[in-house]
Amino acid sequence: MPPAILLSTLNAKYIHASLGLRYLLANMDRHGGSGLRAQTALREFTIARPVPEIVEALLVELGELVGGVPQIIGFGVYIWNVVQTTEVVRQLKRARPTLKIILGGPEVSYEWDSQEIVRLADYLITGWGDVSFPKLCRALLHGPQPLMKVIAGEQPALANIALPYAEFSVDDLAHRLLYVEASRGCPFKCEFCLSSLDKTAWAFEEEQFLAALDMLYLRGARNFKFVDRTFNLKIDSSLTILQFFLDRLTPDLFLHFEVIPDHLPERLKAMIARFPPGVLQFEVGIQTFNPAVQQAISRRQDNAKTCENLSWLVNHSHAHLHTDLIFGLPGETLGSFAAGFDRLYALRPHEIQLGVLKRLRGTPIARHSLAYGMVYDAEPPYAIQQTAVVDALTVQRFTRLARYWDLLANSGRFPQTLPILLDCPSPFAAFLAFSDWLWQSTGLTSRLTPEKLLDALFDYLTNVIGREKESVRQILLADYQSSGAHANPACLQGLLKDREKPVPRSARTLVQRQDRHVSVGE
Repeated sequence: MPPAILLSTLNAKYIHASLGLRYLLANMDRHGGSGLRAQTALREFTIARPVPEIVEALLVELGELVGGVPQIIGFGVYIWNVVQTTEVVRQLKRARPTLKIILGGPEVSYEWDSQEIVRLADYLITGWGDVSFPKLCRALLHGPQPLMKVIAGEQPALANIALPYAEFSVDDLAHRLLYVEASRGCPFKCEFCLSSLDKTAWAFEEEQFLAALDMLYLRGARNFKFVDRTFNLKIDSSLTILQFFLDRLTPDLFLHFEVIPDHLPERLKAMIARFPPGVLQFEVGIQTFNPAVQQAISRRQDNAKTCENLSWLVNHSHAHLHTDLIFGLPGETLGSFAAGFDRLYALRPHEIQLGVLKRLRGTPIARHSLAYGMVYDAEPPYAIQQTAVVDALTVQRFTRLARYWDLLANSGRFPQTLPILLDCPSPFAAFLAFSDWLWQSTGLTSRLTPEKLLDALFDYLTNVIGREKESVRQILLADYQSSGAHANPACLQGLLKDREKPVPRSARTLVQRQDRHVSVGE
């Protein structure tokens, strides 16, 4: 029998598995009444799939219309999928007007009154949907019919929410990164982040959560991404979770945590130091080192302590460090950003993710628009276009730099070449000069293969900077061979004879990029 209710979303990549939809699925019976879970199915897609194919797949899943029987689809809407999801909703309503469409998710929880997707849909649940979505589905199927289109999501105590982890399928466990959370919310008020709207952070009951993790582990799960905004907020809980995984160490275990950069007490360091290479990844949001900018956006961060902690992690642990900086914050100039980048680069984190500010719907960052001349793109992801101290051309220039940095530095493909490229008092200035030259030379920010990049680096380092050709060639050769690439770049002609055939990719593809950084550091 076809389901009466479909849960769906468009993920950014296949390896992502929607945690929010699985929460809804797990709570259908608890908050919607017995038997509702059996009438509900889940279908995920990626934003790369053509909209007509998504629409057809959903309609096939729902089956033929049966007179008078309601059909419901609930969509999770996010900044990365709202454009495609809007068109999916439009085509679904055109093909089956009686279909009841319910929206939820952060992109439609704020400033929803002007959104086309909300106009097209039948109902909207803002905020938490764990309780409100099942209740709405029960009302649509059995009455009484709801009177309001927009429903404020009910926020229950976490103890009243069924955990979703049993809803991960065998395929999810084998091929996807599993999202888990030990807590919800955040006590900090950084104005660019939706979590600034939270009153505090709430922790799930520890014993129940660990039992759910153990169940996942026994089913074969080895890739865990914790979505807690502040994993190391409460150290006792952090230690308990890390000990849980230390007791279950396997060669293929991978753990991702988002951590507060200036809060790393000694007992947490001692626990982190016990993990071998390739297991821990820490996402560390630095965003800016500029004290005036930090104050403007209500960000509390001890910069000296942050640097001390990052230095310790780099030098005394095997954790892979993925750090973040945001360009375009109120009052941040290109020069002050460059100083912050240079400060962070000197600490040698494995990755520095460079992003431009995005005005997420509902975030307090909007209050600065007039005073700081903040102009954002009207279309998702609402990226900053210019500020009072950064013009539009500079934002575009930085966006290209960020793309090139990801290809060259964060990829881990050029560990020996990069220090030569950045060998000057300001590494940021050095890379900006290379970025400008690469754009002028190629006009490309995509379709830049490792071979094209390698030849470009050779050209720039030898003909622009004036480095000795043979020494540069040998360094590039070492990087290219260690990367596992198997083509023949022009600058390495004659040096790549009798090459081995490519080694088949490991099943551990989720941490392939991290593995490159680990191998460099050993």
